[in-house]
Amino acid sequence: MNLELAGRVAIVTGASRGIGRAVAEELAAEGVDVAICSRHRDAVDQAAADLRKSTGRRIVGIVADTTSTKSVTDLVEAAMAQLGRVDILVNNAATPGGVVHGPLAEADDEALLEDVNTKVVGYLRCAKAVAPHMRARGWGRIVNIGGLSGRRAGNISGLRNAAIVHLTKTLADQLGPHGITVNLVHPGLTRTERTDADTERRGASNAIRRIVDAHEIGQVVAFLASARAAAITGVAIDASGGSIPVMFQ
Repeated sequence: MNLELAGRVAIVTGASRGIGRAVAEELAAEGVDVAICSRHRDAVDQAAADLRKSTGRRIVGIVADTTSTKSVTDLVEAAMAQLGRVDILVNNAATPGGVVHGPLAEADDEALLEDVNTKVVGYLRCAKAVAPHMRARGWGRIVNIGGLSGRRAGNISGLRNAAIVHLTKTLADQLGPHGITVNLVHPGLTRTERTDADTERRGASNAIRRIVDAHEIGQVVAFLASARAAAITGVAIDASGGSIPVMFQ
């Protein structure tokens, strides 16, 4: 299927490694030029160089911190200056798994606020910064990367993923009349360059009996970012290989 993505431009946050990097590579493979961002200069420069070599697309590395409104504004301005436009935003920057894992008695409220600031308010900052450029062109795609902890209890930091569901639907309703879709992808345990043997085993307990690879998450994102997904907006997609044994309507 031709996703009709050739010539588009994307920003992918948290893309120096892991799911973000795989998403950037899958988009580039479809003909998208990509601005990747990270808080660390060496990491983002190396990732950009590697992706340019593997895909042949224009890949620019930009240092940005999504907890800072000014940094996000500078990120979008730099992407516009270097790549000329922004058609796609993939919100991915966050601490994998969150910071607050233990029981209530040990929960650190400041750490939880940091989690929410990065993954919920950070996603909002990025969407707010790119939306005017998308509205001006009458076309845009925003894909938020969440997590299955938003659909089950057990991890206090999981509330950030539940909040992103609300944010996604609200933005979809507000931006839809301007030709912009907003969707959410929930990965489960996912193979990245940091995955160990124990995670591989636990990841294989899903319905497909194997861990999902980060590039498979990237393929879901690429479809949602494409012209072929114009009828899909405001939805949350489980891309975990069937890790939760119930259906969500």
